[in-house]
Amino acid sequence: MRKFVAHRAKSLITNATAPLLNPHHQSSSSSNYYYTSRLSRFLTSIASDTSMASDKSTPPLTIESLNPKVLKCEYAVRGEIVSLAQKLQQDLQVNPGSHPFEEIIYCNIGNPQSLGQQPITFFREVLALCDHPTILDKSETQGLFSADSIERAWQILDQIPGRATGAYSHSQGIKGLRDTIAAGIEARDGFPADPNDIFLTDGASPAVHMMMQLLIRSENDGIFCPIPQYPLYSASIALHGGTLVPYYLDEATGWGLEISELKKQLEAARQKGITVRALVVINPGNPTGQVLAEENQRDIVEFCKKEGLVLLADEVYQENIYVPEKHFHSFKKVARSMGYGDKDIPLVSFQSVSKGYYGECGKRGGYMEVTGFSPEVREQIYKVASVNLCSNISGQILASLVMSPPKVGDESYESYSAEKDGILQSLARRAKTLEDALNNLEGVTCNKAEGAMYLFPRIVLPNKAIKEAESLKKAPDAYYASRLLNATGIVVVPGSGFGQVPGTWHFRCTILPQEEKIPAIVSQLTEFHKKFMDEFRD
Repeated sequence: MRKFVAHRAKSLITNATAPLLNPHHQSSSSSNYYYTSRLSRFLTSIASDTSMASDKSTPPLTIESLNPKVLKCEYAVRGEIVSLAQKLQQDLQVNPGSHPFEEIIYCNIGNPQSLGQQPITFFREVLALCDHPTILDKSETQGLFSADSIERAWQILDQIPGRATGAYSHSQGIKGLRDTIAAGIEARDGFPADPNDIFLTDGASPAVHMMMQLLIRSENDGIFCPIPQYPLYSASIALHGGTLVPYYLDEATGWGLEISELKKQLEAARQKGITVRALVVINPGNPTGQVLAEENQRDIVEFCKKEGLVLLADEVYQENIYVPEKHFHSFKKVARSMGYGDKDIPLVSFQSVSKGYYGECGKRGGYMEVTGFSPEVREQIYKVASVNLCSNISGQILASLVMSPPKVGDESYESYSAEKDGILQSLARRAKTLEDALNNLEGVTCNKAEGAMYLFPRIVLPNKAIKEAESLKKAPDAYYASRLLNATGIVVVPGSGFGQVPGTWHFRCTILPQEEKIPAIVSQLTEFHKKFMDEFRD
């Protein structure tokens, strides 16, 4: 090919330039024009081919050409430490005994069933019957499934157009299921709930993204978030181009939320030209595990009302309360008890089937209850929901079951109650065991786990360890977490992924490993920590 191009070029150049180089060369003007024109086209095609070749050598998509909002986004609970854990897990599968531990214990994320928690029988029976309704008419079904699960399946199927769980639903979710959820909210709070305020979603996360998409117009719009916070919020704010406005929880008072801190941070944000649109409150707390007192909640509602903020209430751990002196109160209940009606304060409450005692993370069910918005704004929320068509039907069914479980007198009630109580009581014991163990470690302090699924201990690291981490360009708590993983197979999330007061270091650890494994985890953690502190002792 190269020889052909070179020969062709030589021929065209010779014919085109002959009159100029040899005055005795006999050639017509039209012939000269012909050769010159062909040479010009040939050289142009060569340049074009070269340009195309150059373009093909550059990938159409590079890190530099990605959306900068994506690059800014980070999600610590599935970050670098987890990637390392997955590689170690592969090593163990290929080469058993290649590391000083036999398994990876994922304490990085609230994923109960992956760590051995069993699903609630009644919920799964109803799901199975709804997904395969032909077995409802078989005689043997009566002996395999409880009478109330069969009855509930029929009720739900009658609410689904075509009785088809594989079909799309209304974009807000199946109306009958939203009726059930609204009734459950009303029974919980003692105040009316409207099914038209319910938007069923694939877990709580898409609902959070939806609200950020609606609230954030530019980087000049800010969203108040607690620090420490669940990284979903910082990630979604970054993806939608907004600004996270931090308010720091007070670790010394059990991760308390002080209104004076909110006022200080709001004023600081406004001085920077940031318009704060909403306040995120996570109750019970993630990663901190605190449960807000009702009086504190009243102060928060009053603050949002006074400052014109949308209140975004993350209430996915509402069933996870482990201390008798604390109780869950929804922010909607608190606002209504203060005399604020539906039109007085914009409030969005998030719930999920992934947490609580059910732990159905993979089923991706959840909802948001949206109150206090004008009809025009509601239309826009519905429009955004419609873009996603609908959430998955299994998740929708589970969300309705979570808000309307078996009642006294139902055949499944006793087994359901035993399963629920067994899970929650075990979680409380695990939380207390891990809390005590952490507080016995040198340089570690851990607040009481009042709720949720996590502990967030503070760790005072030796200066030598901090310098070693800095030399490796790692945050000190990330360095500690990676050393812990490599030594024990235990996966925790560095506190730097959640945000923390500058100069302090933490890590988040779930309380979800099965109870019989907790003593071994405590032993491994204790042994590692002692060696680590001795290695870097100042």
